[in-house]
Amino acid sequence: MTKQFLALFSAALTLATATLSADFAIRDGDRVVFLGDSITEQRLYTTYIEAYALSRHPEWKLSFRNVGWGGDTAWLRQRAHPNENQLFAADEAVQQSMVENSVKQGLGRDVLPLKPTFVTVKFGMNDHSYQVFRPDIFGAYVRSQAQINKVLSASGARVAFLTPQPIEDKRPDPDKDVRNLSLRKFSDGLKTVAVEGKAMFVDQFDPFLAIMMAERAKDPKAFIGGGDAVHPGAAGQTIMAWSVLKGLGASAEVSSMAVNVTSKVITAKNCAISNLAADGGKVAFDRLDSALPWPIDPRGEPVLKLAPVLDDLNRYTLQISGLAAGNYEVTIDGQSTLKTTAEALAQGVNLANLPSPAQTQAQALLGLVFKKNNSYFNRWRNVQLFSFPPWAQGAEVEARRNMETKRLDEEVAAVEAEIEAMRKPKSHHFEIKPSA
Repeated sequence: MTKQFLALFSAALTLATATLSADFAIRDGDRVVFLGDSITEQRLYTTYIEAYALSRHPEWKLSFRNVGWGGDTAWLRQRAHPNENQLFAADEAVQQSMVENSVKQGLGRDVLPLKPTFVTVKFGMNDHSYQVFRPDIFGAYVRSQAQINKVLSASGARVAFLTPQPIEDKRPDPDKDVRNLSLRKFSDGLKTVAVEGKAMFVDQFDPFLAIMMAERAKDPKAFIGGGDAVHPGAAGQTIMAWSVLKGLGASAEVSSMAVNVTSKVITAKNCAISNLAADGGKVAFDRLDSALPWPIDPRGEPVLKLAPVLDDLNRYTLQISGLAAGNYEVTIDGQSTLKTTAEALAQGVNLANLPSPAQTQAQALLGLVFKKNNSYFNRWRNVQLFSFPPWAQGAEVEARRNMETKRLDEEVAAVEAEIEAMRKPKSHHFEIKPSA
């Protein structure tokens, strides 16, 4: 590959990155923090969102930290431990004071030291207390969310509020579940908070519920999320990530190219094509993409039949026209990726979730992101915040804590270096030839 070609590709990559990022809420240079409850602590939807940003924008400087805490609420119950009976019963002035103290304490310890530039906030599941809508709890919820936005905005961070997803009990009418009716009202209140506070608002409640209702109409016992009713597994959290990424303005296109073999006309978007050769029924070329396909967790793949995840967020396309009618095989670096027809190739095929070197690389990236996030969780919760009993406290214990914190920081940094290397696209050799 010539220096001139690399220079041209670099310029094209810069232009493509600017185009792809025009509407995306996450930006080059961002330090992203995911704040939430146990559903965030699961490190599924957050890891999927992180993997999307890293794979779609491999030249960006990005960092991600997850500070989800099981059982937490918008008033940061698990971090500041306010008296909730007093909080719900308080008049506006007292409640505001309690909320300010609680939010200041919780964010001051777990979020602000990370110096975030973009924070997603996902509360509501524990807040509504799994019961019929209660205005007193709702009042504390919206006041706390507004205070979170105020504190984070004052620190220079942009805020995106995420609604909770609905509860998925095995019943034919989840939309009639009183808990979901309550969550819907909490979500509507959150939208008002976002508008008034000039924050982003992302509704993942309605998309998730719509898929649930469609599947229950086919089978009253259908269960789409995996996990349990409150904590979706990989399938449900893939739906969540899809909804959130769309709400954050994520682009659909990884890269695309089209070739007419008779005239050798090439169009390419977010990729560079070289060494094109068309000989009879065979086409070959080298392709260097500006991004990797978004890696879909194999455990979440059933969702691809329920929602247009690939069409909306993961278009890695190949279009070959002018081939003689018949069956063809697409290989990439010698690996069989797809067997299809000339007609399908002329219309264009999406390779994003098919076996290929790029998909293998993207899956390796996803694995590294999981590894890094697990290491950071261990560092934050099991070392930094581990509470020793009074009899075990002392200078020696704190010295050992500091040593372990340093070791884990180095571990996280080492995995992040692997991530940086893994997210860079590589040139691949494509061949399209007749198949038996």
